Amino acid sequence: MTTLPPDLRTLVVTGRRGLRRSRLAQAVLLIIVWQAGDIVARTTGVPIPGGVIGLFIALALLASHRVSAISLRRGAMWLLAEMLLFFVPAVPAVLDHPELFGWLGLKIVAVILVGTCAVMGVTALAVDLCYRWRIGHGPAR
Repeated sequence: MTTLPPDLRTLVVTGRRGLRRSRLAQAVLLIIVWQAGDIVARTTGVPIPGGVIGLFIALALLASHRVSAISLRRGAMWLLAEMLLFFVPAVPAVLDHPELFGWLGLKIVAVILVGTCAVMGVTALAVDLCYRWRIGHGPAR
């Protein structure tokens, strides 16, 4: 691996420190990764959502140690804490459709719950399998 010139090394270290301290910069980095995944999905025509491809890009960045988990933790927690704001516009839309408060609404809620449980279960299984695989292959270099 080549060494960086002193000026560039100082810039990289300052950038990493700034990224670790700023949750806004971390959130922007996560959005950039998400957008990169979306661009890949659109240009290649792969039938996978851009967010999922962005998740794999983020996983690759974390696994290759290009980005540390500390550099994304505050931004991710901030986005999760503000997630409720993304659902506020849906409330007036539901109130405009009274049929959602009957059997149709119960069917939709059942589909949402089953879908959410399926996604959470598959995600937990994938994380567990990756964890077991990493433990079996020794410490990271």
